[in-house]
Amino acid sequence: MNTIYALSTAPGRAGVAVIRISGEGAREAVTALTGEAPGRPREAKLRRFRDPESGAPLDLGLLLFFEAPASFTGEDVAELHIHGGRAVVAAMLRALGHMHFLRAAAPGEFTRRAFEHGKLDLTAVEGLADLIDAETEAQRVQALRQMEGALGKLYECWRARLVKALAYAEAEIDFPDEEVPGDLLAKLGPEIHALASEIAAHLDDGRKGERLRDGVEVAIVGPPNAGKSSLLNRLAGREAAIVSEEAGTTRDVLEVRLDIAGVPVTLADTAGLREAANAIEREGVRRALARAEAADLRLVLVAPGAGGDFSLAREGDIRVVNKLDLDAEVPKGAIGISALTGQGLDALEAALREKIGAAYEAQEHPLITRARHREGLSDCAASLARAGEALEAGRDAELVAEALRLAARALGRITGRVDVEDLLDVIFRDFCIGK
Repeated sequence: MNTIYALSTAPGRAGVAVIRISGEGAREAVTALTGEAPGRPREAKLRRFRDPESGAPLDLGLLLFFEAPASFTGEDVAELHIHGGRAVVAAMLRALGHMHFLRAAAPGEFTRRAFEHGKLDLTAVEGLADLIDAETEAQRVQALRQMEGALGKLYECWRARLVKALAYAEAEIDFPDEEVPGDLLAKLGPEIHALASEIAAHLDDGRKGERLRDGVEVAIVGPPNAGKSSLLNRLAGREAAIVSEEAGTTRDVLEVRLDIAGVPVTLADTAGLREAANAIEREGVRRALARAEAADLRLVLVAPGAGGDFSLAREGDIRVVNKLDLDAEVPKGAIGISALTGQGLDALEAALREKIGAAYEAQEHPLITRARHREGLSDCAASLARAGEALEAGRDAELVAEALRLAARALGRITGRVDVEDLLDVIFRDFCIGK
C-alpha cells in the first residue's frame, strides 16, 4: 500500500479540516468518495463525500487534486477540505481506512516523499519543520528563507565548484599524456583558497542561526532582595515568581518564555548570590552561577539596602539599579527602574530589544541553523585544508583529488545528495502526522 492519507490540520473542533491523500491510489480514492473522477488538476470543486461501503453521506466540501509531478510530494495528491467537526473528520478518516489500497501516513511521511522526489533538499525540509515550530517573527523569517532554499542553494553552489575542481584533478590523473590544458593542478590553488575562505566566514557566525532557532538565554543575576523575582514578573507581565521580603526565597532557576524583538527569549530568575546559609541555598547559588555563566545576555540587578554592586558585571551585561521609588542612586551606564511601580521599565525593555535585535537582525547570507550543518561544513573545511597543503607540497594529484572528493561529499551530506540514509529517520521523526 503505497498511497497514504492523514489529517493535515490540527485535530480538534475547527471551521475547516484538510485531509491529504498522496500516491498512485489518490484518484481511485477520490472516485470512491465522490462517485466521479477528480477532474482538472488545481481546480477547487464542490463535492458530496459518501462512504464507499454504505453510500451514506459524510460531508459536503471542497476537493483539490494535484497531478504528479506538480504537487508537494511529487505524486498524485488529493486534498479534501471538509467541515472541522470531530465527528465529520472521524467519519472521513474511517471511510479512508476501510479502503484496502490506502494506509495511514507516518509522521513526516508526506515531507519525506517530497524529499525523495526531489521537491525539497534536506535543508529545506528542516526549514519547513522550523517554520511549523516558529514562535516569533525572526524565527519565521529565518525558517522561511531556509525552506525556500537559501541554505541549500549556497551549499550546492559550493559543491558544484568543488566538483569542477575535482574534475580538474581527475583529468590530471587520468589523462597525463593527452592534450588537456597544462598544469591543471596549479589552477586549483586560488579556487581552493577562495572556497576555504568563504566557508570559514560562514562558520564564523557566532552561532546566531542556531541561537535564533533555539532561543536566547537571558539571566537576571544579583544579590538577594535586589528585586530579581519582581523584575521577572514585570517583564513577563504575570506573577511567575514568588516575591517576598525574606532573603533567599528563590532557591532554583525560574524561567519564562518571551518574544523580544522577534527573537524567542528564555528569561531566568536566579537565586540571590551571597554566602549561603544552608545546603539547599548553596545549591541554588551554584545553579545561579552556572546559569549566569552560560547565558547569552545578563541583567545584573542591584538595589540599595540589598548589598552588592556591579562587580559581577562583565562586558555586554545590562546593568540595572532597582528601587527608584526609594530614590536609589543610578551610576552612569546603568538603567534605573522600580520593579514595584514599573518606573524605568520602558528604558530597560528598549535596551533589551536593542541588544537582542542587533545581535540577531537579518543577515545578508543565510545562517547555519543546526549542528549537523556545522559538522558537515567543518569536515568540508578540513578536507579543503588538506587539499591546499597537498598542492603546496607538490604531492600527487591523487591526494588532492581525494581531499576534494571528501570535501564535496561533506557538503552533499548537508543537502541530502549523498550518504544520508542514516539521517532521514532522525530528521523526519519530529514532524507532525499529515506533514
